[in-house]
Amino acid sequence: MSSKTLLPLMLILGICFADDVSNKLFPDDFMFGTATAAYQVEGAWNEDGKGENIWDNYTHAHPDLVADHTNGDVACDSYHKYKEDVALLKDLGVQHYRLSISWSRVAPTGQASLVNQPGLTYYRNLLQELRDNNIEPMVTLYHWDLPQALQDQGGWLNDSIVDRFGDYARLAFDIFGDNVQYWFTFNEPKQTCLLGYEYGAMAPGIKEPGISSYKCVHNVLRAHAKAWHIYDEEFRATQNGKLGIVIDSNWFEPGSDSEEDQTAAETKRQFVFGWFANAIFNGDYPEVMKTRIAERSAKEGFSASRLPEFTDEEIAYIKGTHDFLGVNFYTSSLVNATSEPAIDTPSWDKDGGVLEYVSPDWPSSASSWLKVTPWGIRKQLNWVSQTYGSPDIVITENGVSEDGSSLNDTIRVDYYRDYLSNLRDAIDDGVKVFGYTAWSLMDNFEWMQGYSEKFGLYSVDFTDPDRPRTPKASVEYFKKIISTRCLVDTCVES
Repeated sequence: MSSKTLLPLMLILGICFADDVSNKLFPDDFMFGTATAAYQVEGAWNEDGKGENIWDNYTHAHPDLVADHTNGDVACDSYHKYKEDVALLKDLGVQHYRLSISWSRVAPTGQASLVNQPGLTYYRNLLQELRDNNIEPMVTLYHWDLPQALQDQGGWLNDSIVDRFGDYARLAFDIFGDNVQYWFTFNEPKQTCLLGYEYGAMAPGIKEPGISSYKCVHNVLRAHAKAWHIYDEEFRATQNGKLGIVIDSNWFEPGSDSEEDQTAAETKRQFVFGWFANAIFNGDYPEVMKTRIAERSAKEGFSASRLPEFTDEEIAYIKGTHDFLGVNFYTSSLVNATSEPAIDTPSWDKDGGVLEYVSPDWPSSASSWLKVTPWGIRKQLNWVSQTYGSPDIVITENGVSEDGSSLNDTIRVDYYRDYLSNLRDAIDDGVKVFGYTAWSLMDNFEWMQGYSEKFGLYSVDFTDPDRPRTPKASVEYFKKIISTRCLVDTCVES
């Protein structure tokens, strides 16, 4: 690390360790909740007419690629234990529960004209159970589990996916919309496209760097807009709900106060968060992406930019397709300017052209990518608010992992306290944050890490066929936060 990074880094760490926990009450209408996702908890992968999805296919074909060689075939068995899960939520006292619908459970081939009634019944029952217990559902239409039949046709690289997603969204709004006030189209589309099509590190495992991830995002944004307009034109008047998207990102902190590193950090923010948010909030891709990718594409010998172009009609159609914004936040990175990457094999990383790293002094978790940086959430929320016109924001995921060796998960208690303290400060800064969602309700299938990393408030015994849930120490702390709306023993009015 260069000497120019030391002073800013010391200041950052000072913020991390010196700040007191906020003693201000959260607003009365602030929503506390927790989250899961269909493939990670439901199990019942081939029961009651459910179709195969890309994660079923990928984990069955490549068990060696999952850290513990497991899959989500049974997972937490929430398909059969949803009432027990809702009872846990009721005991926590949450105002909302974020869940996702498995596309292949309700439409096994991905075609909305071929529905699976048991799948529809499952989600009807789950949503009604939540309503009966005064818990607001927040429903994600797509949390990474594309029907395999659509993947066989090209998945997110096939332009027809836009209409297929629109049809699926219409089905969900029609069947479930009376019980849902908060909809999300996509969860973390960056992971769908970057890990699924750029790096080939997650389902569907396609590695076509610098090309397919851009095509994937292009279709995701068009599909998001399609769903938003369907809701706006056909369902909003009777259902009165809201629809947005969930975007994830680290906070990218400049490695120094130099102009070069400040610019590099902003470039990284635009290549990650702006890749999705700019078209939805401001129209089109970020200028820095358009410029850099076009320049590098030309030097690489491409006849046009590898970043697809929206038509003027598409720009107008996508812009403004938000009622609120979901933000997933876990950790931070440092960013420095660096020399321009060589012109050879194209990639998204080279297109960004910056150096990303973490401080070895930041506290670690059980996940190699997750350093504990509470100060980052305040900075991220302020940047999002200032960059995108002060939208209404809900934190749709935030949490930390441990190895499951103890129910005394002090790392999670401290994490929630310190991140929520910085979130409360962001509210004082003027950011319109109306809710917080802890990831996750319970330990579950953590994608390529299998069951080796534990993010849950509740421990799940995956060796027991009954999958019993056991509260960790963080449960009592989170319950206290929700009931008192306070992070410490005594709070003051804001």
